Amino acid sequence: MSSSTPPGPCRARGALRARTGGRTGRPRSAEADAAILAATRASLVELGWSKLTMGDVAHRAGVAKTTLYRRWANKNELVVDAVAVLFDALELPDRGSLAADVEGVVLQFAELLAQPETKTALMGVVAESTGDDALRTRIRAAIVERQKRLVVDGRRRAQARGELPLEEDPEAAARNTDLVFDVVAGAVVHRTLVSAEPVDEDWARRFTVLLLCGLGAISS
Repeated sequence: MSSSTPPGPCRARGALRARTGGRTGRPRSAEADAAILAATRASLVELGWSKLTMGDVAHRAGVAKTTLYRRWANKNELVVDAVAVLFDALELPDRGSLAADVEGVVLQFAELLAQPETKTALMGVVAESTGDDALRTRIRAAIVERQKRLVVDGRRRAQARGELPLEEDPEAAARNTDLVFDVVAGAVVHRTLVSAEPVDEDWARRFTVLLLCGLGAISS
């Protein structure tokens, strides 16, 4: 039997096992996982972080509470994975130029953050993580590091077009990936969740000009 990662749903289940610490036991059901994560997001919107319980999620998902604990050790782990699934929907389709790619992903990210379940879940886990190092580590692994793929893919595409220079130093490339991700994610999250201002096409265009060309380019 091949040891390579199987495609499709099997790959998704394997990734989820990795996020939940590799616990083994009864084979997992992708349908049950999806129902549990959807129920978690619904509970967050209706009840908020403080009132959400594993028992409520189990009831909404139509599973036994023991089923949840076989997959997630606590509420923190469960909520992070419920949020991570939403961010995995982000894509970076080729729009023909680096500027268009950036504008597109900014608008897509803002649209995702505008959804009540995403907004409530993300703000809840971030607030809770300020006093919980383990939760902060899990957020970084399940959401932040996974979404840096968008920056990596976008830069590779721009390099292939000749819009960006190739980077021969892997460590420098990794540092640049971190910086670009922090700038884009930080700006969009602040705009939508902190300032509660819209991220429309004009804002996305001006932000992209600032990101790619610097302060001198946004005077017009």
